[in-house]
Amino acid sequence: MKKLVYIPLLLLLLLIAPAAYHLQESREWNGKKCAVVLTYDDALNVHLDTVLPQLNKYNLKGTFYLVGNAPALTNRINEWRKAAKEGHELGNHTLNHPCDGSLPGRAWVSKDANLAKYTVKRAIDEIKVTNAFLKAIDGKDKRTFAYPCGDLKINDTLFYNSLKNEFSGARGVVSAYASAKDINLDNIYCFGQSDTTAEQMIAQIKEAERKGSLIVLLFHGVGGEHPLNVSAKEHEKVLRYLSSRKKDIWVAPMVTVAEYIKKLQTAK
Repeated sequence: MKKLVYIPLLLLLLLIAPAAYHLQESREWNGKKCAVVLTYDDALNVHLDTVLPQLNKYNLKGTFYLVGNAPALTNRINEWRKAAKEGHELGNHTLNHPCDGSLPGRAWVSKDANLAKYTVKRAIDEIKVTNAFLKAIDGKDKRTFAYPCGDLKINDTLFYNSLKNEFSGARGVVSAYASAKDINLDNIYCFGQSDTTAEQMIAQIKEAERKGSLIVLLFHGVGGEHPLNVSAKEHEKVLRYLSSRKKDIWVAPMVTVAEYIKKLQTAK
């Protein structure tokens, strides 16, 4: 009689153990199933006028990759300082947003902002100047970087290699889902958004949750001001969805998530 009781109990334990392990494994993102980072590039007026009010409405924090000489930054410093105090990250997107004009389809790149004509020293100096400027605004020592146009090199040199100690991580433009241990903090994956519907963006987030991964959403215009644009209405629908899923989805600025990933990778 004892055997008849013991064997089913043993089988039950064997069935429960893998399920419990899977649950623990799928919640590596600060106790949540996945992590979402909302990023906004180029320091646009709509980021202050539209995006920040929407983020604050749903108590979500974003990362704004600011171009040092952008008028929407230099003319509205106090508003960016307020955003930082509210918990949003002011990220570094260089001083002049230089892109490699030698690549196909880059005829629009101006002579003064052609990364192909930069020296590595110039690129590093301008990025460090932007860091100093941003620190004067928010008083913070830790932040992340975003490659303008996703360009990693000046000729054959990976210029970010000389800046690793300046940042917690750097966001690229390549799209992929990855677990924390597989993320390269020198070129973090992201999903660029342009004319994307809320339904499409939410589907991307659901896939990240299914895979237990990080997903970074890259926005430029939100309700206008940039050719790469998402409507303000669709953007807010995504924020509403994320707000309703806080139990399972961790939404945080890039610097917070990058520091978290770094600790996980170091521990392993």
